[in-house]
Amino acid sequence: MFSLAFAEGAPAAGAAGGGMMAQFQGMIPLILMFAIFYFLLIRPQQKKAKEHRALLEALKKGDQVVTAGGMHGKITSIDDQSVTLEIAPGVNVKYNKGFIASVKQD
Repeated sequence: MFSLAFAEGAPAAGAAGGGMMAQFQGMIPLILMFAIFYFLLIRPQQKKAKEHRALLEALKKGDQVVTAGGMHGKITSIDDQSVTLEIAPGVNVKYNKGFIASVKQD
C-alpha cells in the first residue's frame, strides 16, 4: 500500500542543471511561434497602419478619394476628424476621416 513514488521523482545531485535545460527547451517552440506571428502578422499590420496615417495626414481639398465603404467623391472641406465629400453635383456627404481608404490618382 505504501509507495516510493516520492523517492523516485527526486533528482539526482548531478542532474540539477538538466532540469533548467529541459525548461528552456520547452520554451523554444513558444519563442519561435511568437517570432513567426510577429513577422507574418504584427509587423505588416503596423506598417499598413503607418501608411494609412500618412495618407490621412496628406489629404487636402480637391483630392478624389474612395471611402472604406466604396463611396467615390471629391473632398470639398476637411478638418481634424472629418471630411466632406461631394459625391454628385450639389450632393455633399460628411465622413469620418479614418474611413478614407485611398486617394485616386487622376
